[in-house]
Amino acid sequence: MLIKKMLRTAWSYKAQFISMVLMVMLGVGVFVGFNMEWTSIEHNMFAFFDQSNFADYRLVNEKGYSQEDLEKIRSIEGVRAASRFLTVNADVKDSGGDSAALAVTTDFDVSSFVVIKGGAYDPNSADGIWLSDRYAEQSGISVGDELSFVYRNTEITGKVAGLIKAAEQMICVRDKTQLMPDFATHGYAYISPVFYESALGYGYYPQINVLSELDKQDFFDRVNSALGQTTVILTKEDTPAYSQAEGEVSEGKAMGSILPALFLLIGLLTMVTTMHRITAKEKTQIGTLKALGFRDGRIIRHYTSFAFLVAVLGTALGVGMGYAIAWFIMNPDGMMGTYLDLPQWNLVFPWFCAAAAAAIVLVLTLIGFLSVRRMLAGTAADALRPYTPKKVKPMVIERTRLFHRLPFGTRWNMRDIVRNKARTAMSLVGIVGCTVLVLASFGMKDTMNAFLDMYYDNGLNYSCRIFLSETATKEERREVINRYNGDYGASVSVQMNGKTVSLDIYDITHDKIRIMDENAEKIDIGNDGAYICMRLVEKFGLHEGDTFTVSPFGTDDSYTLKVAGIFRSVSENVIITRAYADSLGIPYTVDSVYTDTEKGAVEASDAIKSVQSKQMIMDSFEVFLSIMDMMIYLLVGGALLLGIIVLYNLGTMSYTERYREMATLKVIGFRDRKIGRLLAGQNLALSVVGILIGIPLGALTLSYMLKTLASEYEMQMSVGALSYVFTVLLTVGMSFAVSLMVARKNRKIDMVEALKGQE
Repeated sequence: MLIKKMLRTAWSYKAQFISMVLMVMLGVGVFVGFNMEWTSIEHNMFAFFDQSNFADYRLVNEKGYSQEDLEKIRSIEGVRAASRFLTVNADVKDSGGDSAALAVTTDFDVSSFVVIKGGAYDPNSADGIWLSDRYAEQSGISVGDELSFVYRNTEITGKVAGLIKAAEQMICVRDKTQLMPDFATHGYAYISPVFYESALGYGYYPQINVLSELDKQDFFDRVNSALGQTTVILTKEDTPAYSQAEGEVSEGKAMGSILPALFLLIGLLTMVTTMHRITAKEKTQIGTLKALGFRDGRIIRHYTSFAFLVAVLGTALGVGMGYAIAWFIMNPDGMMGTYLDLPQWNLVFPWFCAAAAAAIVLVLTLIGFLSVRRMLAGTAADALRPYTPKKVKPMVIERTRLFHRLPFGTRWNMRDIVRNKARTAMSLVGIVGCTVLVLASFGMKDTMNAFLDMYYDNGLNYSCRIFLSETATKEERREVINRYNGDYGASVSVQMNGKTVSLDIYDITHDKIRIMDENAEKIDIGNDGAYICMRLVEKFGLHEGDTFTVSPFGTDDSYTLKVAGIFRSVSENVIITRAYADSLGIPYTVDSVYTDTEKGAVEASDAIKSVQSKQMIMDSFEVFLSIMDMMIYLLVGGALLLGIIVLYNLGTMSYTERYREMATLKVIGFRDRKIGRLLAGQNLALSVVGILIGIPLGALTLSYMLKTLASEYEMQMSVGALSYVFTVLLTVGMSFAVSLMVARKNRKIDMVEALKGQE
């Protein structure tokens, strides 16, 4: 019997039932989706690292390592394997400007790759090329095709022996200035040491990759002892591929905690409010059941089962929604597929999501239990008395003349808002939540665009960057600088307070290189100090005027620098002028020239290693922005849906409770349209208050998201006026739409039946 009663109850309150199911679905779906995304990424990325024997340590020396150096490293106790390694950027011949990271490894047991199609890697191949499958797909290249690379004015021509995926190039970007991969214009390839050395006539390997279980300090000490010098040693965590993988996981964890917390909180509060109102509305029926002899336990099970049904349906649908969200974000053709190059994209359902889903079902069932239990207090006769709202004292303002001069609708809404505090509070929660998410989403887009304008449009004031060969002479470097009339620079790896950072040395005479301060204003760098990026300043607690020490790798020298200013950067680096470096005696070799000459006009020479256009960098950022746009649309859509569900649920419950009031208004001459305006006016007033609360909270949420999700880019929050306008319009529009949906119910009011009295 009570099962049928439960189904009838669900049908009687179908609007509330459906809205509660949707709220639970949204909360669970967002929680499961975002946490499945980062869990799956973590599983697939780190499985890829293990599969390819990703190096634990990397030794770096611009002068290169000999076979003798390699054997010294291999002889260290605790080293399982070691390989000389090289990665250079080369142009793809006859491709219209494409480039590729050309890699060579002397031991395939370290930092290897996975063959997707074609033949296995042959370390003795004289012409084999193992090419990125993503680049091959975009460029229409197949196994067996001939392919030529141009490096240092030398052609390296071979045949594509296989299509691959390499963990070293899991995030395949040209350099640190390119934020997003562009598989259509930049790929990667591996060739054998035999092929490489025969093509160039020599073997230059500036890196040794090592597999070792030694701890960091022990390994460092043993390597420096074996080689007899201070060496640049990068841990696995210092390498771009691995650090970016960890960054993606940490960002995913942050997203998995920010949004789901908001959705779940609002869902639980909505459930509490709605179940309380349903059981209050059912008070007379509960009393009837008691009078008929039903025990309290059976009645509790009945109403608890109602909440349980909502929880189970909502959770089940939420898990399905979570799978859809996770797959939308994390699949080869989805958002992460434009960023990561992985051999497998398996979805992983984490144990804590299962535990959370079970906990949500229990909590929601408990809410139903507690809601009905209080209605069973007392005798059956007490329960049979109709539910009557608590008597509310008049507001202070009601005792004033001003209140009675206000329009009827204003007075009616003010009383309704004050007398129904729980409903008012929940309505505000829904509106505030919607406002926060919409503003944070639009603000993220504005911040990204402002960063693009600051860094790429204003900061990079050149057409292309020329990378100079390691073997180029001083005279050859000077000739390139003079020919292309550009600014030039060098990067020196140094130790700063125990951390490896880049010391960038520039000669800026043509305004091609610009650095920006915290306010996106250009800094005129002087010759009397160093300029520190914001992250290093925060990490080491530095201020203008302070001094710090750097120690270049490969030497036992150290240099004391003075902090002259603070700038924004996309990497952890320190900038000084050439004159300041020369005054301190810091050794460096010019490695880049920045010029207005277009990439196609740069003539090939033995001194030039490769050329990178500024446009390619900007194109990669546009891809990044397009991905962000998809995320923003998801968040805005979710926010509006959240607000609609909450307000509609509360609105329909409020309408049911105020059915007699609405009927009375119709009897005394109020038309449906005027009653609708009353409801809309109340929602509008709540929307204004909710927006005023939500906008500063949205700004705080955006600030937190920037610190958590985009801290490496040192972005400063920038929210445009249009974003505020759109946030207000969308929130008010959502509230107004709900008002119209609820107001339509006025047409169905049976005035005679409604005024007969309560059941």
